[in-house]
Amino acid sequence: MELLQLRYFQTVARTEHVTKASEELHISQPSLSKTISRLEADLGVPLFDRHGRQLQLNSYGKAFLERVDHIFMELQEGRRELQDLASLDRGSISLAVSIPKLLPDLLGSFLREFPNVSFHQRIESTSSMKRLLENGEVDFCITSLPIEGNELEWQSLMTEEIYLLTPPEHSLAKREAIRLIEAKDEAFIGMNAGYGFRDLTDEFCKEAGFTPNIAFEGDDPETIGGLVKQGLGIAFIPALSIQQSTRPTLARLKITEPNCQRTIGLSWSNRHYLSLAAQSFQKHVIQYFAKLAL
Repeated sequence: MELLQLRYFQTVARTEHVTKASEELHISQPSLSKTISRLEADLGVPLFDRHGRQLQLNSYGKAFLERVDHIFMELQEGRRELQDLASLDRGSISLAVSIPKLLPDLLGSFLREFPNVSFHQRIESTSSMKRLLENGEVDFCITSLPIEGNELEWQSLMTEEIYLLTPPEHSLAKREAIRLIEAKDEAFIGMNAGYGFRDLTDEFCKEAGFTPNIAFEGDDPETIGGLVKQGLGIAFIPALSIQQSTRPTLARLKITEPNCQRTIGLSWSNRHYLSLAAQSFQKHVIQYFAKLAL
C-alpha cells in the first residue's frame, strides 16, 4: 500500500466519479481505476458501490476514508513541526474569534515582538469553531462560551461584567442599575443567533423569566451601538467594549439580577501540533488578558 494509492482513493472518495477524479489528479481513467482496484484487492474488500463511472462509498470505504484522512492530517502536522525546526522566528497562526473588537490590540502587541508571523483570522459561531478546532483548520478560538470536546482544551482568561446599553433619552437612562426583568417589554438589539454572546444573553433573559424581543440582529458591535443611539432598542454590552467604545454618550446600566457576567477563554485541540509561533501566541494571549483583568 502506497501513499499515492491513498491519495487517489481520497480524491475518488470526495468526487465519487472516476472522470472528475482523473481530471483533478491529471492521470488517465484506466490508470486510476486500476489503482483503486489494486487497493481494494490489497485490503480484501470493495470500497465503492459502482454505477458506471459513478462511484459511491460503501460502509468499508467510509470507515477506511476516516483512517486515510487521519494519515494525511498527521503528515501535515509533521510537515508543520519540521518547518518550525527549520525557522524558529517565522510561522503562521490561524485564529477564530467571537469577540473581534479585542483583536487589533491583542494581535498588534504580539506582532511588535514577532513581526514575521502571519495571521489568518475569522469570525465564527461557537458551533463552527468547535468543528474548525477538531478538524485542525484553526489553531485557537477565543470566545465567551467554553468549547467542549474530548480532545479540546479550554483556558479561562478573564471574567467581565455585562451591562445594558440604552439611548441617552430613554426612560431607563437615568438609572444606575436595573433588574433584568424590568426590561422584558423593551426591544433588544443583539448579535446574530448562534454567536456565543447572543447565546449567553438569551440565557440571562431566560434566567430572569422572559424571552427577549429581538428587534434587530447583527454581527458588528459598532452597528449595534449605532442602532441603540438611534433609539431603536437597547442592547447588552460587555465591560471591555465599554472601555473601547466610540459612543460614550450612550447610557450604561448595571444589571443587579441575575448575575450577568461572561468568561472569555482560549480553546485549542490537544490532538493537533501547535507551531512555535502558535505556542508563543498562546503565552501572549494569557499574559495579555491577565493584564486586562488587573
